[in-house]
Amino acid sequence: MRGRTEILALFVFCLLTATTTFASTVTYDSRAIVIDGKRRVLVSGSIHYPRSTPDMWPDLIQKSKDGGLDMIETYVFWNLHEPVRNQYNFEGRIDLVKFVKLVAAAGLYVHLRIGPYVCAEWNYGGFPLWLHFIPGIKFRTDNEPFKSEMQRFTAKIVNMMKQEKLYASQGGPIILSQIENEYGNIDSAYGAAAKSYIKWAADMAVSLDTGVPWVMCQQSNAPDPIINTCNGYYCDQFTPNSNKKPKMWTENWSGWFLSFGGAVPYRPVEDQAFAVARFYQRGGTFQNYYMYHGGTNFGRTTGGPFIATSYDYDAPIDEYGLVRQPKWGHLRDVHKAIKLCEEALIATDPTISSLGPNLEAAVYKTGSVCSAFLANVDIKSDATVKFNGNSYLLPAWSVSILPDCKNVVLNTAKINSQTVIPSFMHESLNTNVDSTDSIGSGWSWLNEPVGISKAGAFNKLGLLEQINTTADKSDYLWYSLSMDIKGEEPFLQDGSQTVLHVESLGHSLHAFINGKLAGSGTGNSGNAKVKVDIPITVVAGKNTIDLLSLTVGLQNYGAFFDLSGAGVTGPVKLNGLNNGSSIDLSSQQWTYQVGLKGEDSGLPSGSSSEWISQSGLPKNQPLIWYKTNFDAPTGKAPIALDFTGMGKGEAWVNGQSIGRYWPTYITPSGGCTDSCNYRGPYNANKCRKNCGKPSQKLYHVPRSWLQSSGNILVLFEEIGGDPTQLAFATRQTGSLCSHVSESHPLPVDMWSLDSETRKASNSTLSLSCPSPNQVISSIKFASYGTPLGTCGSFSHGRCSSSKARSIVHKACIGSTSCSIGVSTSTFGDPCKGVKKSLAVEVSCA
Repeated sequence: MRGRTEILALFVFCLLTATTTFASTVTYDSRAIVIDGKRRVLVSGSIHYPRSTPDMWPDLIQKSKDGGLDMIETYVFWNLHEPVRNQYNFEGRIDLVKFVKLVAAAGLYVHLRIGPYVCAEWNYGGFPLWLHFIPGIKFRTDNEPFKSEMQRFTAKIVNMMKQEKLYASQGGPIILSQIENEYGNIDSAYGAAAKSYIKWAADMAVSLDTGVPWVMCQQSNAPDPIINTCNGYYCDQFTPNSNKKPKMWTENWSGWFLSFGGAVPYRPVEDQAFAVARFYQRGGTFQNYYMYHGGTNFGRTTGGPFIATSYDYDAPIDEYGLVRQPKWGHLRDVHKAIKLCEEALIATDPTISSLGPNLEAAVYKTGSVCSAFLANVDIKSDATVKFNGNSYLLPAWSVSILPDCKNVVLNTAKINSQTVIPSFMHESLNTNVDSTDSIGSGWSWLNEPVGISKAGAFNKLGLLEQINTTADKSDYLWYSLSMDIKGEEPFLQDGSQTVLHVESLGHSLHAFINGKLAGSGTGNSGNAKVKVDIPITVVAGKNTIDLLSLTVGLQNYGAFFDLSGAGVTGPVKLNGLNNGSSIDLSSQQWTYQVGLKGEDSGLPSGSSSEWISQSGLPKNQPLIWYKTNFDAPTGKAPIALDFTGMGKGEAWVNGQSIGRYWPTYITPSGGCTDSCNYRGPYNANKCRKNCGKPSQKLYHVPRSWLQSSGNILVLFEEIGGDPTQLAFATRQTGSLCSHVSESHPLPVDMWSLDSETRKASNSTLSLSCPSPNQVISSIKFASYGTPLGTCGSFSHGRCSSSKARSIVHKACIGSTSCSIGVSTSTFGDPCKGVKKSLAVEVSCA
C-alpha cells in the first residue's frame, strides 16, 4: 500500500509542477541536464516552424504539452532567413522569435538547433545557394570563407535570441543549442580538415556565450564542453564520449520521410514506445522525437531530391495538426510512466541484470526510492519472469515500467489509448470551364511557350550544369538548339528511325521537337540521373530541339552534397536506330533560359491580365497554366486538395505555394502491408503502405491562407492533366476505436485508485471525440469476449456477450466521451475461464 501511495504522491507532484518556470542556469553532469541545480528527465519533440503556419503553432504546441513533452526542438533554416546575402527575413511563417515565444508561453523549453546545416530533407540542406558562389569556398570543412559565413549567421541568430532575452540564462525558454548536424556520419570524407573544423565549430559556438549547453549529434569526437548525442530508431546502446556527459537522444525517428515514387512509411507505436522505454531504462534522461509534428514542405523547400510535399513522418501530430491515435496517446502514457520514475532516474545509474535469455531488468535505487524497467527484447516469444519475488508477463519486444519496483503501470506493447481512423470528405472544385458552383467559378488558362521566350536568354557553347546556371531561382532551365536538316545526314540514311539520346544528372526532363513534346524522362530518389532515348521525327530544313530540364529539390545530405549537379550535361546525340550512325550535339552552341515566362509574368499570383477564359479549356496538354476562383469549404476541418487527374507541377493558393504536386508518380506495386509486426528492429522499409498508388495525391492547404470567398488557385502543369477533376478534401474522423483486455494495465489517470477499486474495476475502455463540438453518434461495433481484427475491421470471435452493444450504446451515444469498465461485472461472463476483452468502434458527428 505504501508503494501505491508514493506513486500517487509523485503523480500529483508531476501535475502540480507541469507549468515550467524558466531557468537562470542550465548545466549538465553525467546523468542529466541540470536546470537551476536540479537534474531533469526531459521529453522533447521536433516541430519545424516553416512546415506549418503561425495560426497552427499555438495548437501544435499545446497538443505537444498535452502529450507529455517538456520541450520543443526546431532547426533554424538559413536559406529562408537569408535568401540574399546580408538581406534577412524573419516574417510570417519564418518568424522564429514568435515561434520561440509561443513555446515559452505554453510553459515549454526550447532546443534551438542552429546548425546552420540542417539536412532535414530540406533544399540544399538549409544552405542558401549564394553560399556556393563565394570564391574559394568549401562547405563543412576547415575553410576560411565557409567558416566566416557560418560564424556570421550563427552569431546573427544567437544575438537575435539574446536581444529578445530568450536564453535560459536570461530567463527565457532556450536551454539547449546545437552546432553542426550529423557531421560524424560523413567527416571521414573530409580528411584531417574535419577534425580541426569540428574543434573550430565547438570553440566558435561556446564563444557566443549563450549560457546554455551546446550539443553535436552523431559526433563521437565532439570536444568538451560540447555534448555528443545519438540519432536513430534506437539509442539505448549509445554511450557519450565522456563520463561527464549525459546520455542524450536528439532524434528518435517517429517514422520516415516520403519520396515521390515511394510508398508511405509508418512506424508502429508499440515499437517506438519500446525504443523510448529502453533508452530511459539504460541510463538516458533526454530524448527528442523527430518528428513530433512533421508538417508540409511548402513551396520549393523540399530536398532529397524527390522528397514529397508531405512531411507527415507518421508523427504523433499529423501533417494537418491533428493527433494521430493511438501513437500520440500511447506515447503520452509512456511519458507519464517515465516521469513517475524521475526521482530515481536522476539520482543514480541503473543496475542492469539478466532475467534470462533476451530478458533484462534495470533498477534505479537510492535510499527508499526504487524504480525498475523489465525488458523482453526477444522478437517472437513472450516470457514470464521473476523479479523482487513477483511474477511478471513480458510480451516479446516490450518493456514494463515499475515506478515503485513492484507495480507495473505500463507495458509498451499494450495500448490503452483509442485508435482514430481518419477520412477525407470530398467536394468538387469545378465541373467545367463554363460552370459556376458554390465553390469554383470556372477555369482560365495560358500556354507556357516551348523553348526560349524571355529577353534574358543567352548563348553558350556546350552544355551547362543546371544549378550553377540557375542558382536555384527556378526548378526549370531550357536548353535550346536549332539545326538545319539537309536529308543527307547519316542518321537518316537507309530509312533509319532517328533517336534523340539525352543524358542528364537529373532530376527530370521533357524533350520537345519543333515545339511538340516528344518524350520525357525522370530519375528517382535512389538515382537522380536521367538517360533517355526518344524516337523523333525531323523535317527537311530548320529543326529545333528544346530540352526542359527541371530539379525536384536539391541534394541535402552526404559528403560534398553541395557539389551534386543537375541538368543536361550530356551527351546529347541524334542516333540512327537502324544503321548505328550518330551525331553528337553536345558541344554546339545552345541557347539557355532560366525559369519560365509565366514565373516572371507573375502568373503564380493570378493577377495577370493575359488569362484566357473562353470555352474550350485545354486538357492533358503539357506546359499550361491554369487559374480558378473558389470559395473555401465551410467549417474548421483541415483542408487538402486532391490532385487526382493532374500530372506534375506546382500549385499556388492566393499567391502562396502549397508545393510541388506529382500524382502521376506511382509507387511500386509490392512490399506494402496495412498491418505491421512491431516486434523486431524497425527500418524505413519495414512498414509501408499505399503501394501501386500515387505517392501523394492530397496536398495541405492551410485554413489561414483562405478567405471565405474570392480565393485564387493557380497551377502550372508540366506534362498534362485535367484540372476539372480537382477536388477539396476536408479532414474528418472516420472512426474511433478502442480494444482493451481485462488484464490490460490501467490507464495512467487510474493509478490513484485504491487496491480494492482497482481490482473491481480491472480495466477501462475510454473513447473521446476529437472535437468538443462533436458527440458519439453511432456504435459501429461492440463486442465483449474474444473479438478479432483491428479498428475498421473488427469481427466477433467465438465468445461474445449479447449485452455488449446495448451497454456501450447507453454509455456513449450522445456524449463527447465515455468510459466503460472492462469486466464480467459489467458485461457478465459469456465464456468462463477465457481471457476476455472489449472492442468498440464508434463514429462522432
